[in-house]
Amino acid sequence: MGFTLTFAPLLVIALVLLVSAFRVLREYERGVVFQLGRFWRVKGPGLVLLIPFIQQMVRVDLRTVVLDVPPQDVITRDNVSVKVNAVIYFRVLDPQKAIIQVEDFLGATSQLAQTTLRAVLGKHELDDLLAERERLNADIQQVLDAQTDAWGIKVANVEIKHVDLNESMIRAIAKQAEAERERRAKVIHAEGELQASEKLMQAAEMLNRQAGAMQLRYMQTLSSIAGDKSSTIVFPLPIELLQGMTEMKGKS
Repeated sequence: MGFTLTFAPLLVIALVLLVSAFRVLREYERGVVFQLGRFWRVKGPGLVLLIPFIQQMVRVDLRTVVLDVPPQDVITRDNVSVKVNAVIYFRVLDPQKAIIQVEDFLGATSQLAQTTLRAVLGKHELDDLLAERERLNADIQQVLDAQTDAWGIKVANVEIKHVDLNESMIRAIAKQAEAERERRAKVIHAEGELQASEKLMQAAEMLNRQAGAMQLRYMQTLSSIAGDKSSTIVFPLPIELLQGMTEMKGKS
């Protein structure tokens, strides 16, 4: 009886150590195993057996992480101050590097994303931030992916979410857009006047080439105006028309 009571605690400790030696990793998890402080191997998914007190394991999630970059104060190349925030999609490709090469890969990626966002956008003008977001997203993604490669991280995508401007800048942009619309309207009106003058010139040349065409056009104009009886209109008759009518009367 005494023998059983003496070894009972030892048996319980052995069972606890045996149970703690077994770990289960999900399909999207990997375990970076260290043996006496030195890297041993990456294990998983499934059942993993560890030697108690000799081996330790750090879990790494391989799923895509959605990182929200807080608003950053950015001064564009044309000296406009804006606030820009973005979202970054990345995942761990090499669990060994993600654990060994950097202390906290999530925090490091977040800080790097903030500085990269300010650095890349600061090289562009405000119009680029508003109109060419796809190109800027690609530029930021390329820079981040190159710098996080040493940490075993792949940056898959970067999306600029918002570009916030102050009220004075919004009013200035509105005035600029209105001035641009007025300029386009004037250009379109001038082009229309030019096309109309060209057509009138072509019509005049055609009337001059055809004998009697001018008189016929004149008579058609009189006929269309004669239908309006609200006012009295006096038209001078060209001498050429009178001469033509006199000749026609003399022949008859």
